[in-house]
Amino acid sequence: MIFLVAAAAYSVFGASWAQQSELQGYPARPIQVILPFAGGSASDVVTRILLERAAKTLGQPFVVDNRPGAGGNTGTQAGAHAAPDGYTLVATGSGPAAANKTLYRELAYDPKKDFEPVSLVAAFPIIVAASSKLPMKTLAELIVYARQHPGLNYGSVGIGSSQHLAGAYFAQLERLALVHVPYRNIAQYATDMIAGTVPLGFQWLPNIAAALATGDARPLAVASRTRLAALADVPTSAESGLPQYEVSGWMVMLAPKGTPRAIRDKLNWELNAALADETVRARYAEQGAEPVVLTPQQLAGFISSEVARWVDVLTAAGIPQIQ
Repeated sequence: MIFLVAAAAYSVFGASWAQQSELQGYPARPIQVILPFAGGSASDVVTRILLERAAKTLGQPFVVDNRPGAGGNTGTQAGAHAAPDGYTLVATGSGPAAANKTLYRELAYDPKKDFEPVSLVAAFPIIVAASSKLPMKTLAELIVYARQHPGLNYGSVGIGSSQHLAGAYFAQLERLALVHVPYRNIAQYATDMIAGTVPLGFQWLPNIAAALATGDARPLAVASRTRLAALADVPTSAESGLPQYEVSGWMVMLAPKGTPRAIRDKLNWELNAALADETVRARYAEQGAEPVVLTPQQLAGFISSEVARWVDVLTAAGIPQIQ
């Protein structure tokens, strides 16, 4: 049903003369997509899956330009200052597009004022997982254990990442004293999780898939309304007795402010059509990602709500601002 709403957002035949003029010949060359995360990361893999499919009907390729750094701010900033002609987009995440507005004292861009929303790329429901070195097998058992062992460590890909904030939010809901351990290299975190030195994770599936497959870590719950296809036997947080704990990291496609609406609507149409493709959906499922179809207007509201949400979590957690 959501897809039908989004699909109706773009129609050449219903567009005004001015909008049709803006679309004349677009796209006439490849479209650059700045990705502020490392190549091979879950964000990178899923974004490329989507763009590969969308390029087939758009008639031009998308060229991914990985620019990691500063929690995703480096590449996102570059996109904010690009020409608003539809030939430079930014595929950024929940950190740089929402949480970092509160986490960083100064940003060289404003997530809401310097961009135009295009589409949601994917959502990554958080998986609550524990090293097999720990005794718990359910979310309820984790809560009891964490109360009995204050200072329990959990790892993430960095301060302000969705995995960090998911852990902070979990601790707030249950009034637990958890300690966050940020990593630059997610592979090192996986090693420490298996060893039990940093035994908890509030993670995206690709970051812990190997540890789960070998039995070195256990998935306790998925923080979403429905179970993940890749972890069909793992209950949701609601099924585990914590219905208010719903958290996902997400990837979003944005355009520089001033990009013509007709171009944004066309891109939204093409990307949403790609999200409806069964092959794309199957490949997403393997990555623990979910395709979510939104219109640009719906996406703008979603981003605003996420900015507000993480202000509250960051403030309550007492996480100091980064200079």
